[in-house]
Parts: sequence; structure tokens; C-alpha cells
Amino acid sequence: MENSGENSLQMDVAKFEKVCGITINDQKIFLESMTHRSYLNEHRDADRHHNERLEFLGDAVLELVVTEHLFSTFTNPEGDMTAWRASLVNGEMLARVAREMGIEEFLMMSKGEAQDTGRARNYLLANAMEAIIGAIHLDSGYAQATEFIHKFIIAHLDEVLEKKLYLDPKSYFQEQAQEHEGVTPHYEVISEEGPDHDRTFVMGIFLGKKEIAQGNGSSKQEAQREAARKGLEVKGWL
Repeated sequence: MENSGENSLQMDVAKFEKVCGITINDQKIFLESMTHRSYLNEHRDADRHHNERLEFLGDAVLELVVTEHLFSTFTNPEGDMTAWRASLVNGEMLARVAREMGIEEFLMMSKGEAQDTGRARNYLLANAMEAIIGAIHLDSGYAQATEFIHKFIIAHLDEVLEKKLYLDPKSYFQEQAQEHEGVTPHYEVISEEGPDHDRTFVMGIFLGKKEIAQGNGSSKQEAQREAARKGLEVKGWL
């Protein structure tokens, strides 16, 4: 779906339904779910709202569904389940799921937003996922929204637990490095490229002079976290 064109979503309803695994009753709700505020700034005559209200609703539904699943499935203490839930509903995970599904194709945004593929795009994708959940809840009910969340988001729980994605990878790598090797890791910039608004960094994580792994990201902090995640796998510390 193109990012411009008033009737773009109506033209691809079948494709959107297939991507999301849903049946749409009210097309206008889903058109709104895919409309970023910036799109309306460039299309003043568009007969719709942007997706922030649906995002607000979807965020609440998402958190409740994930919480109910964790509560009914595990007997772990609150602290464990809070960390697991955060790993499933955070912006990074939601943006990743949106990309895996192909949601980006359906987004309607300004030309300026469309050029930004870095952190701002991930934020927009995460918000769009929440808006879709809100739209499904309004259009088909809580049970359908629950099914969607289980299929696309809770499906990542096994990976979250297996790879300990609920832990801050930098802190965990440091703890493990100090415990196993008595060394505090440090990070170095391997490379950086791209314009200021869409920068890509490659960071290396080192123990002493030895590079353990590299990570990519749209900020140094993001690249460091990815390097730490990969470092944990390389060292077998997960």
C-alpha cells in the first residue's frame, strides 16, 4: 500500500486482512489505525482522525492480554512476570513484530516521516501495532484482539525466556564478564554512516583487547545493547 492516496486502505482490505489474520467490519477504523498525525498535516481534507486514540486503547488491551496470559500460565513472582511483560510490549518488540508482519507497507504518513527509517520509524511502527489492536477490539471485540495478540506478540515469549531478552543485555553481560573472567567490558565504535536523522552505528563489545561481538543500531546505545546480546550468545552466558 502506498503512503499517499485517500482510498489506499480500502483498495487493499483483503491484503490487510490477510496480513493481520482478521476480518474487517468497519474499514474506517482500520484506515484510522494506519494514519499518522503527520499525514493529516499534508492532507487537510482527509475525512478521518489520526491513530493516537486507537493507540491509547490498544496499549491498554495489549497489556491486559499479556498480563492475563502470564498470570494464568506461570506461578512466578510479580517481579519476574513484570519483566517478561515489558519485553513483550515494549516499542522495540512491537516494531519488530510490525516489520515481520509487513505493517510498514500500510502506514500513511507525511513525506518527511516516510524518509526517516531510523528510531522515529520504529516508534511509529510500535504505535501502529497498538492502534491495530485498539481497532480490532472496537471492530470485533476483546476475544479477537486477544487472538491477534497471542498469534503475533505472545508467540515471542519462548524466545524472550530462552534468550533472557527480559534482562538488560549490557548489565547482564557485565555481571557475567566480571563473574567468569574478572573483567569489565567496554564498547568501541566500529563504524557509523548515514545522515544525522537516520544514522547507523556499529559498536563492538570488548573484554580487554579482544572483541567479542558487534551490534548495529540507530543509536550508539542501541548498537551496544545488540552487541551485548550477541556477546552473551558467543560466550554461552545466556
